[in-house]
Amino acid sequence: MRYAQRAGYPKARLVRYATSADVTGDKSSVVGYASIVFSRDPDRAPSALSEAQKEELLRTARRTVETFVRTGEAPPAVSDDPRLQVREGAFVTLHKKGQLRGCIGLIQGDRPLVETVRDMAIAAASSDPRFDPVRPDELGDIDLEISVLSVPRVVRGAEEIELGRHGVIVSRGPFHRGVFLPQVATETGWGKEEFLSQLCSQKAGLSPQAWREAGTILEVFTADVFSEKK
Repeated sequence: MRYAQRAGYPKARLVRYATSADVTGDKSSVVGYASIVFSRDPDRAPSALSEAQKEELLRTARRTVETFVRTGEAPPAVSDDPRLQVREGAFVTLHKKGQLRGCIGLIQGDRPLVETVRDMAIAAASSDPRFDPVRPDELGDIDLEISVLSVPRVVRGAEEIELGRHGVIVSRGPFHRGVFLPQVATETGWGKEEFLSQLCSQKAGLSPQAWREAGTILEVFTADVFSEKK
């Protein structure tokens, strides 16, 4: 039960409890059995990552990028920390001498966080369509940044978006969707209207003003952002 709580599944529901006496009728010495379902509390976010957990994820990302770029092999993503087994969305961003070199992520995690970081590190180094794959001779100039995402929530309009705090997802229909991480607003200096217009046009393939239109969905999330650069 302590493991489930630390892993982000604190809610317990007893499905059935029984003892051996229910079968044998002998109550002088019994063995008890319980079936319990552990689940996330929808009103409770996973606990914040500690500095040690962030360092472990950064080491995982660094080891992954260097191994994959040099050998083409994906190293195992293994952690004994239950917190890193929680399924969460995450992005891995690569910078080379201060310039973006790749950024890929999952908005909502479908695998343990440590595996998401491993897989997104590989994707950022090899599959970002804006860049060529990272070469071995570049590794010394590259630093890594990880963004661990909260669960997105729908907002009614732009007035609910806080630049610098919220990442934003824009979507319209089944084929148009784009995302900006919270740090994009800070790094670019864009105001809210420019931020949303660029999100629509750059990331979602929509008209710059699509965020104002009925039928366009806006979602926000927060991110715990940490990097190798201190």
